[in-house]
Amino acid sequence: MNTPQPTKMPAFRQVGEKQLPNPVLCMAWSPKRDLIALANTAGELLLHRLANFQRVWSLPPNENTGKEITALAWRPDGKILAFSLGDTKLVVLCDAEKAEILHLFPLENPVSCMHWMEVLEESSVLNSFYTSEDESNLFLPKLPTLPKSEEKSDEILNLLGEVRLNILVLGGGSGFVELYAYGMYKIATLPGVPGTCSSLCLSSDLKSLSIITEIRSADNDPEICYIQLDTGLLSDCLPEVTRMARKFTHISTLLQYLRLSLTCMCEAWEDILMQMDLRLTKFVQEKNTSTQVQDEFLELLLWGQSSPELQALLMNQLTVKGLKKLGQSIETSYSSIQKLVISHLQSGSEALLYHLSEVKGMSLWKQKFQPLGLDSAAIEDAITAVGSFTLKANELLQVIDKSMKNFKAFFRWLYVAMLRMSEEHVPPELNKMTQKDIAFVADFLSEHFSENEELFDRKGKYFNVERVGQYLKDEDEDLVSPPNTKGNQWLKFLQESTHLKESPLLFPSYSQKSLHFVKRMMEGVIELCLQKPAEVIGKSVKQAVCLPLYTVPESSENTPRLFELPSLYNDKKTNMHYGVFCMPEISPCKLYLLRKFTDPFRPVPNGLMAIDLSNVLSHSIDDDAAGASSDCVYSCQDARFYDDETLTVVLRASEEENRGRVLAQLPLGSALSCEEEFNWDPSLRLDQQSGAIPVKGLVLENQWRDLENMKAQFVAVNGIRKVACVLSSNLRHVRVYEMDVEDEEDEERPESQNASSDQDGLEETPAIRGEAEGGETEGGGQRAKEQLESGEALELS
Repeated sequence: MNTPQPTKMPAFRQVGEKQLPNPVLCMAWSPKRDLIALANTAGELLLHRLANFQRVWSLPPNENTGKEITALAWRPDGKILAFSLGDTKLVVLCDAEKAEILHLFPLENPVSCMHWMEVLEESSVLNSFYTSEDESNLFLPKLPTLPKSEEKSDEILNLLGEVRLNILVLGGGSGFVELYAYGMYKIATLPGVPGTCSSLCLSSDLKSLSIITEIRSADNDPEICYIQLDTGLLSDCLPEVTRMARKFTHISTLLQYLRLSLTCMCEAWEDILMQMDLRLTKFVQEKNTSTQVQDEFLELLLWGQSSPELQALLMNQLTVKGLKKLGQSIETSYSSIQKLVISHLQSGSEALLYHLSEVKGMSLWKQKFQPLGLDSAAIEDAITAVGSFTLKANELLQVIDKSMKNFKAFFRWLYVAMLRMSEEHVPPELNKMTQKDIAFVADFLSEHFSENEELFDRKGKYFNVERVGQYLKDEDEDLVSPPNTKGNQWLKFLQESTHLKESPLLFPSYSQKSLHFVKRMMEGVIELCLQKPAEVIGKSVKQAVCLPLYTVPESSENTPRLFELPSLYNDKKTNMHYGVFCMPEISPCKLYLLRKFTDPFRPVPNGLMAIDLSNVLSHSIDDDAAGASSDCVYSCQDARFYDDETLTVVLRASEEENRGRVLAQLPLGSALSCEEEFNWDPSLRLDQQSGAIPVKGLVLENQWRDLENMKAQFVAVNGIRKVACVLSSNLRHVRVYEMDVEDEEDEERPESQNASSDQDGLEETPAIRGEAEGGETEGGGQRAKEQLESGEALELS
């Protein structure tokens, strides 16, 4: 038995293994915790922890979002997980602690890849902004949490995350590439990117964006290209971009808060409030007399007498008990809606006005912000739209206040009248009705009942005594019963004033429209206000490099493209873009390494090299047991950057070798020290001139291990947390490893005893299904949160 020679890098320890019931399509490690997110063909999003590959939570497919997950990305702080859906063209931001959808936005194209990066540039201007960014808290009260969903509303506010700028980059077909600051606000739509994006990497200094695209050549062969885009405007204006993006992210978050507030208001409005309208309408349709309903009620009010039809309506259909319940429901519902308007809609609108006013101030500083496309006229329109929404919210408050007074008096009188009809005892405190009270009820009957004949002629509807529900309907139609503005001195003064009539200083009120309608109009205007910078910044981005690499072999066209090489990486210390890829048709035993500076106009020495994998393993850990020779020939199945100096690879022995798959760590130091230059002929693809690429041989010591009983194909790594996850070729068998600790004996690893010989088309057995699902879906979000917070392994060391 050969003893492994000591090296700087220790061996790997397997800590979990599972057979999953559904094939995995994407996998991504959390940047801050030992958690891995998986998306499968059933449309589920799963979160597993490193230890024993235990499931923390699962998010099933949702008919409102979609079921075809195409890409995953973690926010750099590890608190939010983004995923894209191909069938609905949505991007969803999910809370990593509770498997709860916090935000989503639609796109014009399906997303095929995404990358979420964090800016690491430091400057005195940025540092001062980071410390003063919360100054809005000095002027604005803290937004109250929403009822019934307090945790969710807190998370909505936490969508902002850290002040330091982070950008979610999305890529898809037909050259679709978009950049979203803080994962929410679109700061750039990049035109002119050829082909379909399969991989993206935005540099942490914001100077350039590396893209791997697949382009159809003239003879319709898929051709892989490396493209580098110059995003210099973002890096040159980083303080301004950060400030602008932060403001617009505040605005996006507040719009989400207002949507949730309005949803809570709609939930507080009960269908029982329609009962009075429905019964009165039915009464009108069925009664035989020509007397108007208003007259029948007035007769009851003045003389205490009612027609048999009205008496039947009140006593048989409405009933004393039903009237009492209806009165309580109206009071409870209106009070809840009133509180939501005052505490949530008004405070949210005030905060929205504050942030938009600050953005307008920024737009007027043309030297700093005009290059980014801030348009003061569009921002002024957005401020006006928010003002109109605030006016509509105030109008709703007045309608609620008036309705509560009217209904209280009307129901009190009607309750006493119905008690008398049924010859029941009337409590003395209810039996006192002054002339003023009678006049109040008569006015209510006149105002609410007299116009219903006209409404029937105009809209085919009879009664609309209840006035609040119409404000909460998400319809384009006008209000059935808009507020009566006759005698309003302010409106009369405005109409008679030549100068104030069309003044831009006054917010339009849209008196005929519902609150939902005005909210949608406001969102549309703010969306227009947000779009301009994305267009201007996008047009500033130019293509600096385009390198055709190789054609895709026909044999691999059906493999999952989400896992396929090439993979990209940004070395933040040296400001370098890396790309690693294979050309199996040309040279199956070589791995190619491409390097470009993040400054696209700075030439890089030694920019392309090949790593020879044919004899990469110096010896087996146990040559006699494995029956392997030291000159085994390997090819690369998958490769991912572990850190700035290490590449994690899955290797496959050539067919004639009696070996399986191998997980290995390739140190890149010696390869990058290669001094031989490659003279790239831009008129040819790389695979047509591959013979001239400098080749560097590597020999590993103990930085590898055999993957027994597993057809390993793909790998996902996180060098910060020192973890790796290997996935089989049938996409259902996974193993997870800690990469910086010595392996334990087999008897101490019960997980490995369950490893089955992984064959493509593996049958799903009840035992496997039970192990995969593990009963961990029970208990809901709270249990998931407890699981996440427990265990020191999850916290940052």
